[in-house]
Amino acid sequence: MDFLSELWAFMRVRKKFWLAPIIVFLLVFGGLLILAQGTAVAPFVYTIF
Repeated sequence: MDFLSELWAFMRVRKKFWLAPIIVFLLVFGGLLILAQGTAVAPFVYTIF
């Protein structure tokens, strides 16, 4: 959690709010990759792409 708070402080001080959508996309994509490995949800995740 310390990393996330430092990242948010950096974005707030330096006015780099354009990084927020990129970070959210990477988190969602990483979550989908983890979810797609060997679960019953895998066929549904593959149809998204």
